[in-house]
Amino acid sequence: MHFGEAARDHYPELLELLADLTPVVQALPPDAALADVRGALRYFRRDAAGLAAMMRLRALALYDADCTVGVAANPLLARMAAHDGPPGAVRCVPADPRGTAAFLDRKPVAALHGVGPATARALAAYGLDSVGRVAAARPGTLQRILGAAAGRRVRELACGVDPTTVVPSAPARAMSREHRFGRDELDADVRRRALLTLADQLGFRMRTEGQVARALTLTVRCADRSTLTRTRRLPEPTAHTPALTALAYALHDGLGLQRARVRAVALRAEELTAAELATHQLSFDPGEEKARRAEAAADRARLRFGPGAAHPAGGLDAA
Repeated sequence: MHFGEAARDHYPELLELLADLTPVVQALPPDAALADVRGALRYFRRDAAGLAAMMRLRALALYDADCTVGVAANPLLARMAAHDGPPGAVRCVPADPRGTAAFLDRKPVAALHGVGPATARALAAYGLDSVGRVAAARPGTLQRILGAAAGRRVRELACGVDPTTVVPSAPARAMSREHRFGRDELDADVRRRALLTLADQLGFRMRTEGQVARALTLTVRCADRSTLTRTRRLPEPTAHTPALTALAYALHDGLGLQRARVRAVALRAEELTAAELATHQLSFDPGEEKARRAEAAADRARLRFGPGAAHPAGGLDAA
């Protein structure tokens, strides 16, 4: 299930609503979840599509959440169905091999969950730019391009084979910030300034609450309503704004959004933990120590005079 905009305010509640149907719910922050409903079919006397329609109705009535639901035989196909097309529908992938192949045939390779931009570019360089072409390629060809293990894995995905299961989990403690542009933004520099502002806001809040993050998630919402999400772990748990900003830039640049019309960007600090419990690498760089002292001084100014008292140069707040 893809909860859409309502997840910003009601994500935990929507997960609980989904758990009323089945206990096998895997949270996919910031706005989605996987659910295995095989054990609920007999109880509710409905098929999976019927349960999906019922869940959509409940979410819309209780939280004004126009969810999109993908129904399929495995998590890979369900994820792709939920992100295929405009929001607000139940999309079913046929369970038979021919129907699955037809669903996947013309989709770009990057649409496969687990295939990143670098892998997609490597395959496209050999003309394998669609899922159907990858599925039709010889296994040896894919292994020569990507390596033995990665080649086998990508071919399985292209054929709609996903051995992973839904692992029940609650969302890890996290906090997020989002910036919506006044118009569809094409300028990468403006997007990077927005990310700097978001990273600074997250870092300030974590430092004042005595927390650090172990990972960072970037979500980019495009004008065509598609959503791109990437997560990467930090080298060490931190709430230091320059470290958060550097990772946010790396995630953004890795998406290759040169011509994308971006409507909003969001940063989510994942796996929060108490700062006193986290281990830190000792630094002998005087510049690093100076930056942290300046950051602490800026934090004190903000706490005394308000959030606008100090912020990094170059952010949108500084414009």
